[in-house]
Amino acid sequence: MNKKLMTLAVITAVALLASGYVAGTWHANTTTASTGNAKAASQKVLYWHDPMMPNQHFDKPGKSPFMDMQLVPVFADEGASSGVKIDPGLQQNLGIRYATARHVDVATSFEVVGTTQFDESLADVVQSRVTGYIDRLYANAPMQRVSKGAPIASLFVPDWLAPQEEYLALRRGGMDNTLLAASRERMRVLSIPDAVVADLERTGRAQTHVTLSAPAAGVITELNVRDGAMVAPGQTLAKVAGLSTLWLVIDVPEALALQVKAGMSVDAVFAADASQHFTGRIREVLPGISADSRTLQARLAIDNKNLLLTPGMLMRARIGGATTASRLVVPSEAVITTGKRSIVIVKQADGRLQPVTVTTGNDSASDTEVLSGLSEGEQVVASGQFLIDSEASLKSVLPRLQAGPASDAVATAAPPTYETTGKVEAVTSHDITFSHQPVPALGWGAMTMAFGKPSATAFPDVKTGETAHFAFKQSDDGYELTKVEPMEAGK
Repeated sequence: MNKKLMTLAVITAVALLASGYVAGTWHANTTTASTGNAKAASQKVLYWHDPMMPNQHFDKPGKSPFMDMQLVPVFADEGASSGVKIDPGLQQNLGIRYATARHVDVATSFEVVGTTQFDESLADVVQSRVTGYIDRLYANAPMQRVSKGAPIASLFVPDWLAPQEEYLALRRGGMDNTLLAASRERMRVLSIPDAVVADLERTGRAQTHVTLSAPAAGVITELNVRDGAMVAPGQTLAKVAGLSTLWLVIDVPEALALQVKAGMSVDAVFAADASQHFTGRIREVLPGISADSRTLQARLAIDNKNLLLTPGMLMRARIGGATTASRLVVPSEAVITTGKRSIVIVKQADGRLQPVTVTTGNDSASDTEVLSGLSEGEQVVASGQFLIDSEASLKSVLPRLQAGPASDAVATAAPPTYETTGKVEAVTSHDITFSHQPVPALGWGAMTMAFGKPSATAFPDVKTGETAHFAFKQSDDGYELTKVEPMEAGK
């Protein structure tokens, strides 16, 4: 009888405990739900998201398309606290420095690189007007310097002999001036120079040689004949380019192409003597962008009377003069360029770090101009951005930085492992789907989701429908299983 009373007492106690647990659970859930509803009713919801996929935002509540759970609201006060909080000790260990966005007077001009070239607009050519032969070539090779009037080549012209002898015969025969004038005109038509005709009248001897001279001082840039070669009327024997004026052809980066206009002032120096300045104005902007260097070319004429420059010199040129304008700048090292956008890490009022996309302008010394995205006085990270210079860093490194106190090993520590228990819903070669218990360390409630397998052959003994204790860690592709231990039935 006592045994029956004891058994009845145990059953009653168990029932009371069970009912108490259920009531308590219901009361807690009801309280949490009512609190959430009250908060949603009293505060503005920015968006809904899945905690497992925080970057995906939704404009209304509902079930997550990624896993078996409801979307969670993000309220206005929570959205304002975005960013990452880094322990001050860890900031010191990592050498993180801050700089302030500020307005400074920046030169509106910009520097480019240019190369000196011959001024083709002032080049002269030495041509033959008759058929003849090179009797003597005074110029030896291209790039030879010549002075004005210096001989280039001596031509033997056999066709000049007959008209000169005819003129001398008419003179000796006492012919009237009409015939003599006609003979002189014939010699001019045959391109016999006036000096040769005058010498013919003075000496009475025919000439069959003519010397071609340099029309101006400079350099022979082309030499197209050799000794003994036959030349034809209109053939170019040589080309002479002057050195007193040179072209400076500047290469402007494609990003600055729209800022270059004809007439802009240019101040250029070369490495051999930076104290020597050569000035001028852009004569013309050449059409077309170079496919190799992605630059636009413009050219100007520069004075070289002292002959300090020669073609082919590399020069630094500043375009636009010395005017300045106020610009918002940050240190260039604070800007992270990903290829698609430029980012700076801004320090918020509560000490959190928040990546901000900015539009950058020109570089000036060690600063970069910020056109949009920042305001004057905001603090940005000037060093230590290697922790946050990619999307992977923003998702994996920064969450670990806010997890605990400063430590030299935080940045290199292995990702933490989490454990829970769940029922196996599905098994594939890529992952295992569990209906698992809550994971307090991650703030997860009970849910159904898939965990990746380290390999297709991992955990071969796991079967659908059984209960297992498993461990997992965060990876680049989500969450990966590290251990799966099936539990005995009823345990």
